[in-house]
Amino acid sequence: MASRTATELVHPDRDQLRFTAVLAALSDPVRLAIVARLADAEREGGALACTTFALPVSKSTQSGHFKVLREAGVIRQHDEGTRRLNRLRRDDLDARFPGLLDLAVPQGREVIAGW
Repeated sequence: MASRTATELVHPDRDQLRFTAVLAALSDPVRLAIVARLADAEREGGALACTTFALPVSKSTQSGHFKVLREAGVIRQHDEGTRRLNRLRRDDLDARFPGLLDLAVPQGREVIAGW
């Protein structure tokens, strides 16, 4: 039985980030809420495990949302033991699309407040 770490996680380089892909990733309320939670975690200096998100969707759907965010370049994921940790790629996004996260994160917090 292969572990989930057998598959390499794909992260686009900074210069490969595409505005349309990032916007598409941020267009879903669940993904926007994930981004807002990761933005809050930045202040505490840590990454968050996928299991720490209380999202109103199934575990498999959550995995799909994290994959979309990772492949668009919004988050960086890495495995640590049995946990998959997530971190917002703020530096890369701010370099490519200045101000985008500053606009998106408050919207994500509104989504969370509405749950």
